[in-house]
Amino acid sequence: MTADVPPGAGASRATARPGDASPFALGLLLRQAHWRVSTVMTEALRPLGIELRHFAVLIVLVDRGPTVQRDLAAATGSDKAGIMRVVDDLERRGLAVRKSVPGDRRVRAVEITPEGIELFDAAHVAAEPLAEQLVAELGPGEPEQLRELLTRFAYPAG
Repeated sequence: MTADVPPGAGASRATARPGDASPFALGLLLRQAHWRVSTVMTEALRPLGIELRHFAVLIVLVDRGPTVQRDLAAATGSDKAGIMRVVDDLERRGLAVRKSVPGDRRVRAVEITPEGIELFDAAHVAAEPLAEQLVAELGPGEPEQLRELLTRFAYPAG
């Protein structure tokens, strides 16, 4: 498969080098940053016996309160089967429970338990020094600037 590129147009090709200006560079850079952060946060969660996918659901439950599985899947970027496995894991550990939704017997809301809140808090304590290490090479104010830019990028206005 070949693309129609005008002669001499010199298409920019994606590389893994810092400063790459190709159209794919931002995605590659975000993927690398995600890999680095997820590796570090996985290590923080390992002693607590959960994975990032479990913690992502706990974050949503702490933020929103009881949430139906369909909305958990959307909020965590999971599919229906994946979110069911995660909620099953959390239930087995006593970190969350499924409860009936009044008015619809088919729908179940997932709610975090007191044990889930305790683990959630412990995870933050464990992750804090590791998160500080992640941004240690940034200058004053840059961690906040990075967070603000990523927030605007992930959640565009409108």
